[in-house]
Amino acid sequence: MRRLISTLAVATALLASPAAADDAAVARLVADYEAFWLKEDPFTAGRLGDRAALARLPDVTPEADARRKAALEGFRARLAAIADAGLTDEAKLNRDLLRWTVDSSLARIAFDDARMPISSDGGFFDTLDYFASITPVRTREDALAWIGRLEAAPRNWRDNVANVRRGVKTGFTQPRTTTEAVIRLLKERQATSPAEDPLLKPLAKLPDTIPAAEQAQLRARAQAAADAMRPLRAEFIAYLEKDYLPAARKGLGARTLPNGEAYYRFVVRDHTTTDLTPDQIHELGRSEVARIRARMEVVMKEAGWTGDFPGFLAKLRTDPQFYATSREDLLEKASEIAKRIDDQLPGWFGTLPRLTYGVRPVPREIEAGYTTGRYFQGSPEQGVAGGYMVNTYALNQRALYELPALTAHEAVPGHHLQIALAQELEGVPAFRREGGYSAYVEGWGLYSEKVAGEMGIYRTPYERFGQLSYEMWRACRLVADTGLHWKGWSVDQAKSCFLENSALSPLNIDVEVARYVSWPGQALAYKIGELTYVRLRDKAKTALGDQFDIRRFHDAVLLAGPVPMSVLESRVDTWIAGYGGPAS
Repeated sequence: MRRLISTLAVATALLASPAAADDAAVARLVADYEAFWLKEDPFTAGRLGDRAALARLPDVTPEADARRKAALEGFRARLAAIADAGLTDEAKLNRDLLRWTVDSSLARIAFDDARMPISSDGGFFDTLDYFASITPVRTREDALAWIGRLEAAPRNWRDNVANVRRGVKTGFTQPRTTTEAVIRLLKERQATSPAEDPLLKPLAKLPDTIPAAEQAQLRARAQAAADAMRPLRAEFIAYLEKDYLPAARKGLGARTLPNGEAYYRFVVRDHTTTDLTPDQIHELGRSEVARIRARMEVVMKEAGWTGDFPGFLAKLRTDPQFYATSREDLLEKASEIAKRIDDQLPGWFGTLPRLTYGVRPVPREIEAGYTTGRYFQGSPEQGVAGGYMVNTYALNQRALYELPALTAHEAVPGHHLQIALAQELEGVPAFRREGGYSAYVEGWGLYSEKVAGEMGIYRTPYERFGQLSYEMWRACRLVADTGLHWKGWSVDQAKSCFLENSALSPLNIDVEVARYVSWPGQALAYKIGELTYVRLRDKAKTALGDQFDIRRFHDAVLLAGPVPMSVLESRVDTWIAGYGGPAS
């Protein structure tokens, strides 16, 4: 009788708790999620080899968000039903990362930030211009797919404008300064002659297998599609000037938006993948500013400067020896630095990507308001290399002493190495390979600037100062972003940290602070992520002593793809416990 009662009790307990799971349940859920995700995101689907997706644009309507919300809630329920019991560590990781992804997506839909699809850095209005610069056309099908996207653009444009109008009605708008920057970008874009429209770039050179008459027809069809955007662009400019500007939010900070305090807390957590509060991040930024400033003072003296710090910054910002004399000169110098870093990579990384990268200028139609450099992701499936983009506009604002740090961040060992490695991972789900955890990705870029110093890439005190200036830039971001969006700072208050403590050019500072105003929280990811990488590396070195191998450490943090900071710490702890063996 006791045995029967005991058996019944066990059976009842099993029925009352989540059933023991197995890896197959997680695999089915991941497969279902990825099918949903790639259907909703034709940009990523096309880059990963879905040819039909290359002709589509995403649905950005509120009805689409409602559909996505229902699907994501279904995935959340299925995730909650999968317990730890019976799962391998890899399946647990897939489940936990998918839960993070689903929760983040649902939170973003709840805030309905589709109402604000514009920023000083770009938006829906230049998305296709970006894809035009990276889309290869090698066949007739490629050309037809690109034309399909162009012909879908008017509807996508109108849907985005409807979201902007909904933002005006609900008070979820950008501030006046950002709106004015967007208007400038749109007017500059509109001034491009029809024959030189960036949207025509993919068809500039068609394969010889397409007869000349058909090539002319394809180009005429693309031209008509590009021309159809011109009146829509003009209408949107007029709307921004007449209706949006008067409705632009009065405060700069996200906290002044409806439900703005909760929204800023969300973007802080989403970009940093931590539970740090805005106030904690602000104080961390101030502490980092003081630490880096002390180091900069030392390097300034190593350069032989006997004057004060502001005088040294003035010299760096104005001395012609620190600036390229032509666009080609700047690109050549960036390329030479990139190859010097390539030469050192095998000594620092056990695993290197197969995909190559190129050094390219930022397209001229967007360069005036663009950041000093950026990485354009490549596609092994489409045969597209990664792109280290160098802004060759306003050469007297593009300091050469900063170029090695910029190259390390955007190319190697920074974004190209990390992102290309993730793209090439085998046995890792696509949603993980494509994971957009900002602190991981941008933190790696900033950490890479330090690694470049250890590689010996910075050859002069000026270049070492440039690296510190770039690190200061990211420390000031912690102060400025939280200052703007949490503490109610003005633009001048936000700029002061950069002007007083870094060698960044005035134009760079203007562009950057404008970006922080219009993109809350993103600027926080860099320093939070980098500090995590540095702390975990120090932890591993202390624990492993002479057994520590930098190549193995880098494999341990890179070969699972992007993860939140807490997951990264767990992986490094596991690697340490295995005495430097492969991370689980």
